[in-house]
Amino acid sequence: MSARKATVSRDTLETQITVEVKLDGAGKSELDTGIPFLEHMLDQVARHGMLDLTITAKGDLHIDDHHTVEDIGITLGQAMAQAVGDKKGILRYGHAYVPLDEALSRVVIDFSGRPGLTYDIPFTRSAVGGFDVDLFAEFFQGFVNHALVTLHVDNLRGDNSHHQIETVFKAFGRALRMALTADVRMAGVTPSTKGVL
Repeated sequence: MSARKATVSRDTLETQITVEVKLDGAGKSELDTGIPFLEHMLDQVARHGMLDLTITAKGDLHIDDHHTVEDIGITLGQAMAQAVGDKKGILRYGHAYVPLDEALSRVVIDFSGRPGLTYDIPFTRSAVGGFDVDLFAEFFQGFVNHALVTLHVDNLRGDNSHHQIETVFKAFGRALRMALTADVRMAGVTPSTKGVL
């Protein structure tokens, strides 16, 4: 399997973002977005997904975090789609359950070629460290629209919003890791009865 990596930049009147992703990485991240709590979550994706992830973002944070968070999701999705390429030889599907104290979340992903998001996180408060937790839905919607994946995100229980979202991002990283794993028995084969994804 060839090197699975990509660099994508997005430049709008609201944000300037560059994402570099290496799918066969060591779980390293370099993040400079101006949004510390989002960076903490993205670091979980890199570490648990064994991806190398570099993200730099400048956005209109003087207004709020919305445009920057959504556009990071979009750009990460584009980079993921480029890095995975034709999807030949990958497992395609990935899933993970991750606990953190009282919280438990499940994430299931399919590199289906079809964007779809089912998202259920009953947050117990509206903000964590000043970060509006509603924006995580925007991040994941941007990601699935541009990575062309089907993604199910469910927080099954939790009382602490930090724990709720951290379990989601850790499970997201683990699910990505599984789905993107190369299966030697599928070398050169598209994992679909259609023959294309």
